[in-house]
Amino acid sequence: MEKIKMLNPIVEMDGDEMTRILWKMIKEELLEPFVELNCEYYDLGLPHRDETNDKVTFDAGEAIKKHHVGVKCATITPNAQRVEEYKLHEMWKSPNGTIRAILDGTVFRAPILVKNVSPAVKSWKAPITIARHAYGDVYKGTEYRVPSEGKAELVFTTNEGEIFRETIYDFECAGVLQGLYNKDSSIISFAKSCFEYALSTKQDLWFSTKDTISKKYDQTFKLIFQDIFEKEYKEKFDKAGIEYFYTLIDDAVARVIRSEGGFIWACKNYDGDVMSDMVSTAFGSLAMMTSVLVSPDGNFEYEAAHGTVTRHYYRYLKGEETSTNPIATIFAWTGALRKRGELDSTPDLVNFADKLEAACIDTIESGIVTKDLALLAEGETTSVNSADFLKAIRANLEKSL
Repeated sequence: MEKIKMLNPIVEMDGDEMTRILWKMIKEELLEPFVELNCEYYDLGLPHRDETNDKVTFDAGEAIKKHHVGVKCATITPNAQRVEEYKLHEMWKSPNGTIRAILDGTVFRAPILVKNVSPAVKSWKAPITIARHAYGDVYKGTEYRVPSEGKAELVFTTNEGEIFRETIYDFECAGVLQGLYNKDSSIISFAKSCFEYALSTKQDLWFSTKDTISKKYDQTFKLIFQDIFEKEYKEKFDKAGIEYFYTLIDDAVARVIRSEGGFIWACKNYDGDVMSDMVSTAFGSLAMMTSVLVSPDGNFEYEAAHGTVTRHYYRYLKGEETSTNPIATIFAWTGALRKRGELDSTPDLVNFADKLEAACIDTIESGIVTKDLALLAEGETTSVNSADFLKAIRANLEKSL
């Protein structure tokens, strides 16, 4: 068959470890035989990020703003051990955090459901979408290892001079210090993205922080959400028959576990990171979670919600066979291809993305699974390695094409 054409490029961001290996396999097995890929390539693998002093990450973020659609492989956010392992010049910040800051978007994460994997939470009947704020907090924080006794202060200085100074803690010994920030403009973008997404999907929207403890920081989020909802979205929500409500993060966790699902749960940056892993695992597997960063000005970046699968990568380096689940990474590609097709009015590309996703689900529901799903799936299954799993998906895809 003739390959499907792409009118405009997708920003392709390569990554690290086992997901980098799968990235190449997915392209060769499921994409390049059927689509004439038009990609602007950026290598966000940790060695290349280090070589460019992380400039490549910033370049990739700016490229998404230019082309409006990006697809990203999982990447390493280095800690002290990684700095030593990769002989890095410094402990580079999260590439995801950098790109989120550039695009000022919201991350929406939702589980991929299959009939033969039941959620661990028996009451869940529909997907729970996590809306994760994509700016600031611990991902852009400033940290300091306090070496000895001394006074830590929070100081704010305007152009006219200092207007706020308060002691954080009088250290009597060594310790650790962290400064976080956020800004109204990003919180406003976050709120509007959540309200718009809820309207577009006709789902209830929940928002949770801990404003009883964080009476300035978290309360600012709460008040901005409430103000925007009352002024701009209340009537629209009433007309759509959906609900918005705020609750404390600990209460939200209890409500989520008792719920039937089928709603959007908006969280601050770190809360969203943790809760999306909890939700995806409870629905089945971390490798079965879609993730899309949506900016207020119409830019989209698709990626898997999981990490680089380090343990499998070390086995791969030893020449051992792995059964790594590629589904979330495949769905990152299909999400980007579908959005590219929608923006460019190329229905063949949209149709291909739909059929590739259906082929993935059909493969799993037929009983051909990776090892992580074999432990969860109901009925008879055949556990296969990553390469054979991709071949099975391709066979189903070719039937539908």
